[in-house]
Amino acid sequence: MSQLVRVQNFTVSSDGYGAGVGQTLDRPFGHADPGTMLTWAGATASWPTRTDPGGTRGLDDYFTRDFTHNIGAEIMGRNKFGPQRGPWENEDWRGWWGEEPPFHTPVFVLTHHPRPAFTLSDTTFHFLDATPEKVLEQAFAAANGKDVRIGGGVATVREFLAADLIDTLHIAVAPNELGEGERLWERPEELLDRFHLEKVPSPSGVVHHLFWRR
Repeated sequence: MSQLVRVQNFTVSSDGYGAGVGQTLDRPFGHADPGTMLTWAGATASWPTRTDPGGTRGLDDYFTRDFTHNIGAEIMGRNKFGPQRGPWENEDWRGWWGEEPPFHTPVFVLTHHPRPAFTLSDTTFHFLDATPEKVLEQAFAAANGKDVRIGGGVATVREFLAADLIDTLHIAVAPNELGEGERLWERPEELLDRFHLEKVPSPSGVVHHLFWRR
């Protein structure tokens, strides 16, 4: 079975924005409220940072549980990794996730300012200044036959879509509007030249958009 390039559990607002403006250390999603955007996933029984028993089951929980299934590597952009821009002021910053990142695979960070790789728990972060094609080659090699996830943010997903390198997407469309920020699309039908689309509404209020190759 061939390796796939997948976007999973990527959440956008009802007007197509995956993040707001003004990203800072304290606000990784800019002016967007992650509590609102990600309510559907955070409420599930399988949310990885859940500390209390319970949580919802059903459709949303299925997608939360599926997040790590058959994923062997992740590719993300510089702004998903952290809030700094330009040359690294220092290399002390090691991501938003603490000493136990949720990826459990090699992670390839796209940046115009490479820095040495480092490992936290079972996750090694690599920093590459390369084309999507070249980064994907390395990610496939590191994935040991499993799939590669394009983790975001919006600019990285759009870059891999523009290079026609994505096989499947799961986009959760939240019911709130952001008005401005990093926009994935004006309408999901923009992708129908290459993908089939099925929309599956959830009781949580999000609509899961499933895209697969024509």
